[in-house]
This record gives sequence, C-alpha cells and structure tokens, in this order.
Amino acid sequence: MNPLYLKSLIVNFLNEDLGAAGDITSGALPPIKGRTVTVAKERGVLCGKEVFNAVFKTINPSINLDWKVEDGDEFKEGDILCTVEGDLTSILTGERTALNLIQRLSGIATTTRQYVKELEGSSVRLLDTRKTTPGLRILEKYATRVGGALNHRLGLYDAVMIKDNHIKAFGGVKRAVKSVVERVPVTTKIEVEVENWNQLEEVIEVVDLVDIVMLDNWPLEEIKEGSQELKRVKPDLKVEVSGGVTLEKLKLLKSLPIDYVSTSKIITAAKWLDLSMEVG
Repeated sequence: MNPLYLKSLIVNFLNEDLGAAGDITSGALPPIKGRTVTVAKERGVLCGKEVFNAVFKTINPSINLDWKVEDGDEFKEGDILCTVEGDLTSILTGERTALNLIQRLSGIATTTRQYVKELEGSSVRLLDTRKTTPGLRILEKYATRVGGALNHRLGLYDAVMIKDNHIKAFGGVKRAVKSVVERVPVTTKIEVEVENWNQLEEVIEVVDLVDIVMLDNWPLEEIKEGSQELKRVKPDLKVEVSGGVTLEKLKLLKSLPIDYVSTSKIITAAKWLDLSMEVG
C-alpha cells in the first residue's frame, strides 16, 4: 500500500477522534512509558497490521510494536497478537483508532476466508464488490485479498461495468457496449451484466468486445446453460455469477462452468472481531 496514501487516511481518522483539543484525558498523564498487549477474544484471521502500526507511528514515531502474527494468519481466542511499547499518552491516544481499524479489517478477512474455503477444490474464484464503507474502500478491499478473494474493480475508473441501468440508459446491450468501447483505452476490461436470456443473446452479438459477462440473479438451474452458451461462442470469455450468494449456495456454484462468484456479503455482512488492548 502506498505509504503516503495510507498516512493521509490515518491522519484523517485521527483528526476525527482528536478534534481541535486533542486527547484531553490521556493528555493529563505525566510523561511515562508503558506497554500494552493486544489479545484476541475470539478466533479469526488477522488483517491490518500495517494500518495498526501507522496509527501509532503517526502519533509518535518512537513507539515500538512487536507482532506475534502476520496478516493472513489464523489465530485463536486468547492469542497475543501484538505488544506496543513507548510513551503511554501516545499509545492511549491511538488505541481506539488502531483497534477500530484492525477489528473491522480482521472481521472482513475472517468472513472472506470462510467463503473462500467453501470454493476449495474448484477453479471458481471469489470476488468482492464496490459495496464498501466510504473512505475505507482501499482498506476493506485489501482485507478481502488477505482473506483469499480477488478484487473486482476498485472504482468507476479502472474497468468498465455495464449494469442494468446503463443498459436502460443506452437503450440496449449492444448500443451500450459499442458506445463505451469507443471511448475507453483498448487495455480496459469490459464487463456486462445480464439479467435474462434476451440480454444474454444480445451480448453474444457483441461478445468479441466483451471480456467478462456477469449472470446477475439468475436462477441456479439456468446458470450452467447460460455459461455454456457464452463459452461456446467465445471460449476465453470469463463468466461471473452474482446475486444472493450464500455459503450454502457456493457449494452448488463451485461445480458449475463459471469463473467467478462475486458477493458484497464478505464486506457488508462481516462483523468486527473482538480484540482488546490492555495496559500491563
């Protein structure tokens, strides 16, 4: 992650907590050194070590952090994850911001790992979506990668995604694809979302211009036939399935002739992990 970009995020996060007056509680402490231990209160997958470090280093570069686990490692309840040593005022000032971030990101990585494990034994890969917390997208998408997923596009700027409302606005799949392709660099990936057989037949007419087709909210029993038809006309086309994806549904999707499954649930349904930081 770009360290300058990360630092700019951290500064904003800290300013939200510190306001103009700073930490009026910890600021009353005399200048003393101390140590905290971050402990897992439940099992999970670690994510956010670099972000956690950046919080404390931004407040006070002399703070020392000693990690017992790395991003992507699984831990169990009671495990010590990290110790932080240095000026106690600085440590307590950064405690909540650092914990908020690592609890959120570790929760996403843990949920993602559960979904990825359901796909083991198949060639189908899990993708995230753009349904992220404003201001946290780059971090939340990092967390899905740590959990084992692949990133879908990061924003509106790095890939074409022609969705249902675009199709309506352009007046059809073919017109939408041709209009967009004329405007973007040739290196840009083109993905089209189709909701029914009529749209699938229309996308086949311009399939040479398309890299990925998403079957959005298709009945499970029709996905196999739809994917096979697309790959019949363009064998190297990638097929993505999205909509209503659950852990149970993944068990059925993994055996189908598709390439990707995307879901927002690995971010939007992920709960924060219970981690604590104690002085001692």
